[in-house]
Amino acid sequence: MNQVLFIPEVRKYFENLVPLLYEKGYFSYLDISQKYVKELIDDILKNLPVKQHKPAPTHFDTYGKNMEYAGFKKNKNTIWYVFFTTYKENSKEIYLVRYIANNHVIAQYL
Repeated sequence: MNQVLFIPEVRKYFENLVPLLYEKGYFSYLDISQKYVKELIDDILKNLPVKQHKPAPTHFDTYGKNMEYAGFKKNKNTIWYVFFTTYKENSKEIYLVRYIANNHVIAQYL
């Protein structure tokens, strides 16, 4: 059984993302922004263990050493990149998400 966990900074990022997306006009209603973020989180929790992933560039070492990343496409313009470290505990793999950003912010570093 695999488990996906978020460090506190990532959980806080998601909390702040809901009003940010609404305030910047990406969504017309706050509840639609909440739904978008919830679906992103659900997608990560469900699919991160099976997504193809690559070693994270050293630019992201501030968030953790020896990380990997995977992309989650949410629409034709936006891909969210999830940076994580994998740990093994008994027969379980734990994916610890340390950073998340989208292609509009970090594409030049990938």
